[in-house]
Amino acid sequence: MAFATATKNAAVDAIVALGNWISLHTADPGTTGASEATGGSYARQQSTFGASSGGVATGSEVTFAGLIAAAYTHFGQWSASSAGTFRHGNVLTPSMTLGGTGTLKVTPSITFP
Repeated sequence: MAFATATKNAAVDAIVALGNWISLHTADPGTTGASEATGGSYARQQSTFGASSGGVATGSEVTFAGLIAAAYTHFGQWSASSAGTFRHGNVLTPSMTLGGTGTLKVTPSITFP
């Protein structure tokens, strides 16, 4: 099935409108937001997304500071800075491993499947 670019853009823009709080995950968050990072100074970060183009919307870079040593493999999109509704998750490319306390920068994007 093929979708017109305008349809892809509308779908991605609708997903972006559901929330712009970005999370980090240590494993696939699935459909529930599982495996969200914890510890240290971890907190979700707010991103600003531009309008979708070609079925892709890219958010502003977010900085996660004070993270504990771990492998961070995915990011998620939420409706709120805490609790809230999980909207979707995606693989970090590449995944990022911290050997000690550190900072990671992530530029989230949402792509029409």
